[in-house]
Amino acid sequence: MKTLILMLSVLGLSTAAGCTAVDRATDCQQICERYRDCIDSAYNVSTCATRCRDNAANSESSDQRVDQCENCLDDRSCTSSVWSCSSECAGIVP
Repeated sequence: MKTLILMLSVLGLSTAAGCTAVDRATDCQQICERYRDCIDSAYNVSTCATRCRDNAANSESSDQRVDQCENCLDDRSCTSSVWSCSSECAGIVP
């Protein structure tokens, strides 16, 4: 019985960690695509998204900033997002 409980606990933690990684990857991709679409059409989205994911995976504060940036960008026009989200997205994109 103890083994079953331990296995279920580990499975729950690994599933939660997997969801966090998927959410982070999606957020980073969207942030970097938005920068390309709104600011620099030649911007390398792949390099940006990789750097964003790596930084967020290594730092809880970076992970929170990714969430804050992506949440700020949601449903905003390019013009509005540049003015409204610059502090939330600073350091994630140039």
